[in-house]
Amino acid sequence: MKRKVHEYEAEGIVVEYEIPRCIHAAECVRGLPEVFDPEARPWARPEHATPEAVAQVVERCPAGALRYRRTDGGAPEAPPAGNSVRVAPDGPLYLAGRIRLELPGGEVIEETRMALCRCGVSKHKPFCDNTHVERRFADPGLAVEHRLGPAADGGGGALTVRLAPNGPILVEGPVEVVTADAGSAAGEKGALCRCGASAKKPYCDGAHKEIGFEAD
Repeated sequence: MKRKVHEYEAEGIVVEYEIPRCIHAAECVRGLPEVFDPEARPWARPEHATPEAVAQVVERCPAGALRYRRTDGGAPEAPPAGNSVRVAPDGPLYLAGRIRLELPGGEVIEETRMALCRCGVSKHKPFCDNTHVERRFADPGLAVEHRLGPAADGGGGALTVRLAPNGPILVEGPVEVVTADAGSAAGEKGALCRCGASAKKPYCDGAHKEIGFEAD
């Protein structure tokens, strides 16, 4: 996967911005408007705050479009204590934790935050690119009766994420799926819908086969 990443450097920190993954959650703008200003050029100016303040706000980016590297000996971003998949109403799946995303071409992305498409029409699959807004994807993200299974090998600390060919998002490892109405299901193995057609969203029910879903 071609990754378009811009870097903004200041004393003590480098901010990385992966443009296609930005879904304009605006946590950065609200958190440090003196640093992150969409009307300014460059739009990110980490020299306007301390490395600690910049790092704290970058970690609030739910899509993982913003990341940072400390060059002053400061600690790197620490993952949350547990892995979670949060279902956004009419929007993506927000993953947080020790995430290991294995892409079909063999590339592995290990991060603490990412937003994955669940409407089926993102142009940057498996990541969300906000296409669900223009396509008016509608799903409230409410809890449905479902249980996650145990991992075949007993699980581990990281959450491994794989993409079934033209099929669901496969997760394996300790994880809690949290729906928009605060429902939750915990386990170590499951299949999450990414075609947008499942009647049991956020879980896969095989609808991708019926609609001929193609994941590009």
